[in-house]
Amino acid sequence: MEKKNNEMNRRKFLKLLGTGATVVSTAFYGCQSQRKDISGSAQSEIPTDKMTCRVNPTTGDKVSILGYGCMRLPTIPVEGKEGEDEIDQEMVNRQVDFALAHGLNYFDTSPAYCKGRSERAMGIALSRHPRSSYFIATKLSNFSPATWTREASLAMYRNSLKELQVDYIDYMLLHGVGMGNGMDEFNARYMDNGVLDFLMEERRAGRIRNLGFSYHGDVRVFDTLLSRHDEYKWDFVQIQLNYLDWRHAKEINRNNTDAEYLYGELAARGIPAVIMEPLLGGRLSKVHDHVVARLKQREPNRSVASWAFRFAGTFPGVLTVLSGMTYMEHLEDNLRTYSPLQPLTDEEMEYLYDTADLMMQYPTVPCNDCKYCMPCPYGIDIPSILVHYNKCVNQGHVPESAQEENYRKARRAFLVGYDRAVPRLRQADHCIGCRQCVSHCPQGIDIPSELHRIDGFVEKLKQGTL
Repeated sequence: MEKKNNEMNRRKFLKLLGTGATVVSTAFYGCQSQRKDISGSAQSEIPTDKMTCRVNPTTGDKVSILGYGCMRLPTIPVEGKEGEDEIDQEMVNRQVDFALAHGLNYFDTSPAYCKGRSERAMGIALSRHPRSSYFIATKLSNFSPATWTREASLAMYRNSLKELQVDYIDYMLLHGVGMGNGMDEFNARYMDNGVLDFLMEERRAGRIRNLGFSYHGDVRVFDTLLSRHDEYKWDFVQIQLNYLDWRHAKEINRNNTDAEYLYGELAARGIPAVIMEPLLGGRLSKVHDHVVARLKQREPNRSVASWAFRFAGTFPGVLTVLSGMTYMEHLEDNLRTYSPLQPLTDEEMEYLYDTADLMMQYPTVPCNDCKYCMPCPYGIDIPSILVHYNKCVNQGHVPESAQEENYRKARRAFLVGYDRAVPRLRQADHCIGCRQCVSHCPQGIDIPSELHRIDGFVEKLKQGTL
């Protein structure tokens, strides 16, 4: 991972930690819940009729600024089958009910999410409610060359309708354009086989109400699709946007594009933006202890995550901000943040830009825990390895040498935590560098290089040779 070459001096560091705060409110559209509060006393403190909404200029949809990302649904172990899990449908139903009751009405899924189980789970949960009470977004996730034929892609699309138990899709996306081999891969997935023409015809027929794409990777694909907006008439575009990626995405990984550019291009054309990774797969809720102290000093009663959600929601061209809310407490916290949204002031925005500069000093791996790299053919648990490493960076448990004051504590925390987080047979030392994972990573991480680097660090800790 490339590091930023501007180490802050101690004076600026202390200045950043001590900046003050101001808060303002703004007007909002209120989504009226069609259901009464179904929660207990603690949950009932969240308003049921204060959710901020944005209006889609194409369809007039009144969309909740908080969207439910369905990539990380809750799971439970399969009894008698070690290491296997299944969707916790009862919990999914409860969370969907609670979300709808509190004004959240946008749900984003994909045939690829949750090992292919997300659409079915969401179909079961949402079909228990009136179809007019929610908007469903799904994707044509034809990543594998085996699904690039017209027949296979159309079968995937039709299966989404079946799994979701609907006869139309509110928001349909071409999934992950720009990934892999850039424009050549996009053409193979959507153009040469006539699939994009088919989807546009489905939109004209009303079976797709809004057509857009989610972008990762090669910015030339993004620019090309926007240059043909008059032809395709994109109803929305899904981009990665957060206060770290706003200006640092390309510094973190040269294959990424700064969100400031992506959002600006959409805003200039009046195309609504749907935001993914507002928390960078949770990384912006699990930041370095110094950053936690900085944000908590400013707003003691707000969660660290709420800063990132307020940042994403502040931009007026944003239609909705997706969050993968595995646990009920995540859902509750996000509902509080957006019921209603209190947009950041200009001064608070600068405060977060300074916070992002500060975060660039800590060499975390830009893994968003999306699990697109899985399964590894050699059984390596890639996301868990990278998540553990990032956690230790943020907690100060990645020492640079044995001479550091907290070396023994950090060494123990890293090694013990590593064995707890990742079974021995699934650790980084088993990577042979086959590179199968690399083309699947939306963040463009050179995963084998990172695994070999982490394995080398682990060996030095074990041998005491750091």
